[in-house]
Amino acid sequence: MGVARRAVAHERTVTSVRWLARNLVLYVLAGARILVRRLWEARTNSRYERLMRSAETVGDYERLTEWEARAEQARERRHRRRMEWLLAPVAVVHAVVVTIVTTAGLLLGLGAVLAIGYADFSWLLAPLRTAVDLIAWVVWLLGVVWLPVVLAVPWVVLAGLWEVGRRSGAVPAWAAPGGSRVHETVIVTPGGIATALAHLGIPALNRAVKEGWQVEFATPPVRVNRRGYQSTFSLPMGVTPEMIADKRDVLARNLVRAPLEVWPTAAERAGYVDLWVADQGSTEKPAPPYPLLHEGTADLFAGIPLGVSQRGDVIAPPLPGGNVAFGGVMGQGKSNAARVVMAGAALDPLAELWVFVFANNGDFDAYRPRLARYHRGVDDATVVAALESLRALYEEVGRREARLAALGAKKVTRPLAEKHPDLRPVVALFSECHELFGHGEHGKEAADLAVQTMRRARKTAISLAFDTQSSRADAIPPKIVELVKINACFAVKSWRSNDGFLGDGSFQAGIRATELRMGKDVGTSVLTGATDERFEIVKWFYIEVDDDTGYDAAADIIARAMSAVHPAVKAQTGAAEQDDESRDLLDDLGSVLGNERVPAADVPALLRDLAPNWLPYRRLNGMRLRQVLEKQYGIKVPSTGNRYPIDPAAVRSRLAERDG
Repeated sequence: MGVARRAVAHERTVTSVRWLARNLVLYVLAGARILVRRLWEARTNSRYERLMRSAETVGDYERLTEWEARAEQARERRHRRRMEWLLAPVAVVHAVVVTIVTTAGLLLGLGAVLAIGYADFSWLLAPLRTAVDLIAWVVWLLGVVWLPVVLAVPWVVLAGLWEVGRRSGAVPAWAAPGGSRVHETVIVTPGGIATALAHLGIPALNRAVKEGWQVEFATPPVRVNRRGYQSTFSLPMGVTPEMIADKRDVLARNLVRAPLEVWPTAAERAGYVDLWVADQGSTEKPAPPYPLLHEGTADLFAGIPLGVSQRGDVIAPPLPGGNVAFGGVMGQGKSNAARVVMAGAALDPLAELWVFVFANNGDFDAYRPRLARYHRGVDDATVVAALESLRALYEEVGRREARLAALGAKKVTRPLAEKHPDLRPVVALFSECHELFGHGEHGKEAADLAVQTMRRARKTAISLAFDTQSSRADAIPPKIVELVKINACFAVKSWRSNDGFLGDGSFQAGIRATELRMGKDVGTSVLTGATDERFEIVKWFYIEVDDDTGYDAAADIIARAMSAVHPAVKAQTGAAEQDDESRDLLDDLGSVLGNERVPAADVPALLRDLAPNWLPYRRLNGMRLRQVLEKQYGIKVPSTGNRYPIDPAAVRSRLAERDG
């Protein structure tokens, strides 16, 4: 008995029984129930009555009126169909008789034509005999296939019911795949939200539900851009939106979502919650390619593309008057976000760009041709250059204010900037700004100048941007965070850092970058101030860069930007940027290649080391190098081991042929 009991209770036995019950019985029964309900709803007004009850429950009387009108129209259509069915037998008999007589007449006419043509009366009935033979063959065929069809129909019906039941997932929890509980609120409904709230484990909410409280929807769940559901609902006395936000993980579980797919925040209406529920798996999808990577220009005044929101919308805020701050722990995407902003600014032919990087990285080296001012490094010289530039910007704000007053204009617009070269928009980025504001000698003055400039620059088309790893006051002053309109916070560890980048009270209101997973949600940030929404979860566009080979996709963007830049805009063109008037690729390959074959992907880095200021080499990668060698020099690179090694002997042989 003990062995038998253990065998029955064994996990494999339970799993097998569950599988048999699910596939042989429950899926079929569920499919039959669903089809019966669909047929019943198609022949009655039960569907409309259910929708009317739902609209009445949430207090949506406009939708209630609409569904009542649709229900009445459905009754009228159903009545007309029933009346038509009463007359259907007569119509069918009439159609059959007309068809038989018409067909017989046509066949006799055809027989008459054949009889006259062959001068033989026997052809008159030949078409009729052929038609009778065809009918007899069809009857014989039906007799042959009838039995197999009759035997197969029940199995086809069962298979159809099984498939409908399987797709619905409507089986008991004990029989669900893997023993997991299949929840009915994968599609978000008012009832699903109400049930999820009732199981959050908040004592005050539990008491309210027991006492008969029902959730009131200011906005029932509305599907947005086929990406998820937006809803606004009330809370009972003693329950705050912050309590719901604190239980976000539980709410997500109750709604069958990952934690990052559910975002409850305090609504503008007191006592209400704004809830966004994304589709399952939507947070795992990467952002689409940067839309301006290969073509197009930008307009700072109209908006530059930053990324895609949780709703699937492209976030493209205007930059003048909207200073920017990026924050978060290292490696989460701050630098890429800054690169995306500056790439968009570079593609505006009217914009003047300044970049100061207080580190020894080359994140913006590819941008150098388009920059009017560019300094990078960890020494005091970079800090001093940034300080002097902030002084210049502060003075420029004053000059532009006077200029606008003289022109009788309220602020700089694009037509005004196009007409007056001295009013071109300026975008200044201070990357790793904690090194600037934390500088012992110049940090305080730099912070004061940045604050004063931002306070007055909104109407003068001067925009400042900052990125940093730390939210402490000596890294990015709170006054700057307050004045910045567009705040982007990538993953952070604490609520203090969250509020340090997004503003005081953000965490309590449910705007929480602490929910972003470090190392997992790279390139995703909480963004405020870019849209009419209180916040957005944004997947930033990515501009590819390879630290190993030195390849930077921004080089192509900047090259295109340089071809369209307005003549009045300052940029570092000429000798300072490209001090080599011309270079010969074959000569340079002969210099950098030794005696061994080198994979094509590794060669562009060698060329950049040889000629760091030569722009074509900064845009070069292994694939393009192979194409150039084959098309321009006739050197075909083999695909050996998918490494495409470049043979120094082939290069030097071609050099000898050319020079000889």
